[in-house]
Amino acid sequence: MPRRIAYDVLCQVLGKKRPLDEAFNSHPHLEKLSPKAKAFSRAMVTTAVRNKGFLDHLINACLDKRPKGQARNVLNIMRLGAAQLYFMHVPAHAAVNESLKLTNYANLVQYKKLINAVLRRLDREKKEYPAAEIARANIPDWLYESWVNAYGDETAQKIAESHLKEAPLDITLKYDDEADIWAKRLGAEKLENGSLRMNAGGRIEELDGYENGSWWVQDAAAAEPVKLLGDVKGKTVLDLCAAPGGKTMQLAAAGANVIALDKNENRLKRVSENLARTKLKAEVIAADLMDWQPENPVDAILLDAPCTATGTLRRHPDGLWTKKSDDIKAMSDIQGTLWHRASSWVKPGGLIVYCTCSLQPEEGELMLAAFLKGHKNFEQVGEALRFLPSDNKDGFFAACVKRVE
Repeated sequence: MPRRIAYDVLCQVLGKKRPLDEAFNSHPHLEKLSPKAKAFSRAMVTTAVRNKGFLDHLINACLDKRPKGQARNVLNIMRLGAAQLYFMHVPAHAAVNESLKLTNYANLVQYKKLINAVLRRLDREKKEYPAAEIARANIPDWLYESWVNAYGDETAQKIAESHLKEAPLDITLKYDDEADIWAKRLGAEKLENGSLRMNAGGRIEELDGYENGSWWVQDAAAAEPVKLLGDVKGKTVLDLCAAPGGKTMQLAAAGANVIALDKNENRLKRVSENLARTKLKAEVIAADLMDWQPENPVDAILLDAPCTATGTLRRHPDGLWTKKSDDIKAMSDIQGTLWHRASSWVKPGGLIVYCTCSLQPEEGELMLAAFLKGHKNFEQVGEALRFLPSDNKDGFFAACVKRVE
């Protein structure tokens, strides 16, 4: 059952471009698995997706021609088997034999001999590969080249290598002055910015302090944009594209009167649930930013704009294979439109923080330059922030601008 679910999810992600989290969590047979089996299934499909580029390189070397049409799913069985052999330390007999059983489930019995031959050859020829080689193979050429152009060869390679491992679990505390207390209770590392860091793994809901709302999960880089607004106590702050609500809770915990807006009602439910769990308050509104506007100008705006999310591929490696180069232009057009619309909603002297979890300059530095060029009534405040996965944080960009008239 764990391998069947992993196979189904992998077909959904690579064949239908469905997000991995969504495909896995909604699988109809997931609840039939024990926690251990569920974790194994998730690890299998995540490992196969994270290392798809490298695994395909190995598999292609064993094939005279790649299967086409419905037979392409043969590759997914091979990917899962190879992932177990090369990255999960599953004994060869189990990895191969269980992969062959999947052919019955997938109606691909006619390819059993081919799958057996490929996996057994991969096992016989298995060797240690340099991390740099694996990392480079895992990043699509269009994306890697964009990083080279933006950050240079050395940094691009470091970014690629950072994706070989799962990202750590970072949390933001409701009360900053409790950092030492919670670091001790959770066995966590206290970071310079006040975030706490733990190794990923296990059920987050079972960790001390989660149920009573003492903290929430939020990458250390994602916790930084809110701080660009300074002291927000008593101010009305509009949090645009607010789900899942990490920044909403930061603002509310800092004493702001928060209006959290997002067009996705399902994702907004998570915002409301998180606010209830942490006993924080915000006005939550389900609306499209393009069809809505505040009754009165606000003191500050946080625009966490929709983006290609190339900065969070450590957490969501499916993005490597569900996105394409054309998405950068499409998303930057949306970002520019949203920022322009929101610019009239802040009071004179008010601040807007624009941020994205993208590594692409078109969605960060170039977007900031374009906004300032087209909005002479705004000026930049302080330096823009740029975080990279090679620094063991999510890739993030944030900048603050002030309305001067």
